[in-house]
Amino acid sequence: MKLRLIVLAIVLALAETHVALGQRAQLPTKGRRAEKGKRAKRTALRKLPRKKPGGRTPNYVIPLEEFLTRERAKPQAERIFGEDRLRPLIRTSPRLAAIGPLTAIDERAFNKLPRGPMNEDTLAGLLPSFVMPADPRLNDTVPNRWRIGFPGWQRYENRKLDAMYASEHWYDPFNRNHFKGDYPIYGRNNFLNFTGSSETLAEFRRVPVPSGQSSARSNDYGFFGQGDQVAVRQSFRLSFDLFRGSAGFKPVDYELRITPEFNINYLNTRENGLTRIDVRQGTNRTDTNVGLQEAFFEKRLFTNSIASFRKRKDQDDHGSAYFDFTSLRAGIQRFTSDFRGFIFSDEQPGVRLFGTFHNNICQYNLAYFNMLEKDTNSGLNRWRMRNQSVYAANLYWSDAFTKGYTMNFSLLYNNDQPTFHLDKNGFLVRPAPIGLPVPHKVRAGYAGISGDGHIKRFNISHSFYQAFGRDDFHPLPALKQAQHINAQLAAVEVAYEADWKTFRLSGFYTSGDKDINDGQARGFDAIVPNQQFAGGGFLGSASLADRGLINNAFSGGGINFLNRQAVPLTGTGVLLFGPNSLIPNLRAGATQGQANFINPGILVLTAGFDAKLTPKLRGTINTNYSRFMRTEVLETLLFQSGIKHGIGVDTGVGAQYRPYLNDNFVVNSGFAVLIPQAGFHNLYNGRMLYSGFVNVRLVF
Repeated sequence: MKLRLIVLAIVLALAETHVALGQRAQLPTKGRRAEKGKRAKRTALRKLPRKKPGGRTPNYVIPLEEFLTRERAKPQAERIFGEDRLRPLIRTSPRLAAIGPLTAIDERAFNKLPRGPMNEDTLAGLLPSFVMPADPRLNDTVPNRWRIGFPGWQRYENRKLDAMYASEHWYDPFNRNHFKGDYPIYGRNNFLNFTGSSETLAEFRRVPVPSGQSSARSNDYGFFGQGDQVAVRQSFRLSFDLFRGSAGFKPVDYELRITPEFNINYLNTRENGLTRIDVRQGTNRTDTNVGLQEAFFEKRLFTNSIASFRKRKDQDDHGSAYFDFTSLRAGIQRFTSDFRGFIFSDEQPGVRLFGTFHNNICQYNLAYFNMLEKDTNSGLNRWRMRNQSVYAANLYWSDAFTKGYTMNFSLLYNNDQPTFHLDKNGFLVRPAPIGLPVPHKVRAGYAGISGDGHIKRFNISHSFYQAFGRDDFHPLPALKQAQHINAQLAAVEVAYEADWKTFRLSGFYTSGDKDINDGQARGFDAIVPNQQFAGGGFLGSASLADRGLINNAFSGGGINFLNRQAVPLTGTGVLLFGPNSLIPNLRAGATQGQANFINPGILVLTAGFDAKLTPKLRGTINTNYSRFMRTEVLETLLFQSGIKHGIGVDTGVGAQYRPYLNDNFVVNSGFAVLIPQAGFHNLYNGRMLYSGFVNVRLVF
């Protein structure tokens, strides 16, 4: 074997040599000739001075005076430089005349000589003179840096026209104002931002109500009463925000905010027992309330970067050029767990750790809230603890998978302790007045994923939540046992923008309970919903919905009937639908009842159209088709069989008018009609229900 390999190697070597010699032999036949003799030397284009062996490098530097003498001897056209026009002036200077020729000038001696008089015979006399300003620390009239660069000048001769950089006014929120955080109130970085708002809501509606045991009209024996109502609500909200830093460029160092709200509300009905449980109170009610809606202190703890672990260079060194940070906020504060407020959106006392990382692409929240009781008629906070705790953790991921699309991952836990509570009007709200009303504990967890943003020309918003946990004692099932929670929520909306028009399609789903005695609670319910979906949220200000950190305006947000009005389930003492919620949760109170996971569930299909009619006027039209997912719970609760699934067609139109092209003066209005189908006919008398409102919002 080795012999064969040796022979094969010799053959391959000879073959390679033969091929190489053959190729070389072909060169003359291709027009190439081998060069003979020595190669000619080429002369370099440029020669550099070279150091001779054992010798010195020749000196090619010409003294300045010799160079100038040679240049002056040449004709004007051959000179490298033009006429030296400054030299006569320098030669005639009295300072130079005192120290001799130019070559003998000592720079240090020249600088020490006294300056001569400035006249036309000297260089200094021909140049412009400059006067150094005085030390600004000695001049108290120099304006600070917040006032430099904004002179008061008029663009047009007519003062009624638009003006730029107008003078400051304490009553003008658009120009520079001490009360709006444009100037520090003391020091260089301490600011006060005051925000005052007035919200006036006038509303008329028809909802299904019972006639009651003491009718407002004689000889009225019908089970269903007159559901026409008129409500007026006036709120004044004052927010005082004291902070340190430059919030327009970086997160604040610390912040203290106090926000009280004053409310007066009026309700006119046509039946007794609606305004208060005491029928002697009549059909009208006027109520007032004051609530503290925000009262928190916020402190920025550190920056989220590797540079935060090094020693600071100075007081302005914050470690990260992107200002990724972690802050702590403690006190009564707003919080919304996701983009559309499906699970939790409220103003409650708590502690919240939040911040950003990865160049502000990711934002996170860790929060704990110890819930306050709510006022029944105004919805404001009361100075009374509810014995309910809410834990929340979420993460926002900006530009997820594609630019302009943000994802949200949420975990929430609701620990609602057993309590007994009558609301302000005397109605029982905890526990729910159905079945066997015994105080019970509800512990429910939520895991969800949501997305909101645009993919090319399409705006997409979606959410999915899984609810799990335990209800220790539900009053409705015949078998008095703990209920294990297993429920789902899903929502998706797709919108297409074409210039001034936007077309929307959406679907909303919550699971329902088909068997109330199987120990499984399959009807989905939220903690404190404020759902901006399927006709809700159109009238909310975009500036008040910053990535789910704060929610839209609590009143005047929805235009459709079901997501705006509280619809009672007559004869039971619970609500079929609560305000700002599409979930038929069968709670005893809009804001004070416990979460109920034995409910019928719902499916809502929506088609909507938004239009920017003019720069000042915006309109919308929204049509919802709704149906129950399960009706067994309603049949058990009402002792009525054969309840259908169809709820009805809910159509609403809305308009928003901004006369000054800003959000400081906004008029919102809307009107909606619910045309009931078979399911609503089985529950109520089948009359058409309607809702209309006008909302005026003023902000300073």
